[in-house]
Amino acid sequence: MSEQLTLYLHKLSPFSQKVELALIEANAPYRGHQVDVFNKPEWFTSKVAPFGGKVPTVTYGGPSVDPQDPSPLSTKITESNVILEFLADLYPDSGLLPKDPVLRAKVRFFVDANTKHVEGPFYDFLRGRGSYENVLKGIEFVQGLLEEGRDFAVGNHYTIADACISPHLARLRIVTETDIGQFPVGMGSKLGEELKGPKFTKFTKYVDRMLERPSLKQSYDKEGVVTYFKTFFVRV
Repeated sequence: MSEQLTLYLHKLSPFSQKVELALIEANAPYRGHQVDVFNKPEWFTSKVAPFGGKVPTVTYGGPSVDPQDPSPLSTKITESNVILEFLADLYPDSGLLPKDPVLRAKVRFFVDANTKHVEGPFYDFLRGRGSYENVLKGIEFVQGLLEEGRDFAVGNHYTIADACISPHLARLRIVTETDIGQFPVGMGSKLGEELKGPKFTKFTKYVDRMLERPSLKQSYDKEGVVTYFKTFFVRV
């Protein structure tokens, strides 16, 4: 595509990473511009994302200009899952969304399931507000959507289903390896041991495959995320 595309992101944000994964997997030309989500600059909230100042946001089209002064001719798109759909439409040959309507529906269902059954329960648990059991129930639900013998969430190709869940899988792995979080001491490690059991073999193998992808490694600052978790999810 000849139109400019700028991604406004925060490197430690799983929602920014979703979009970056899709862009990398689509081999799409884009410009990334970091935004401090804890102290968003005025130009960002007024010119890029006036409706809530959400990160990530992309600008698409218009002239290629200074990211801090985006063209009014560019379209501004926010909400990570909406951006994923946009990129899949923008790069239809990327395979980010299958051409088959049944598989497309399965991808969208997986994205919705990730939001409801993985993102919500996991981050509630991390903040000490949700139960260990709800995390396992969510993982079991998503595991049920994975087909035996398939490398990806849906079908035989990397899609936005894989992009939407992979950043959270990476952070789940941190929690199970380090026990960092505002949950009771030892519960993160216990979760990790449970996920190593035969009941969750299919899920764990899927996680391993996603975390080994070059796109994940390219877009993921593990040390930075660990430091962030240690800073913001301190037990009291």
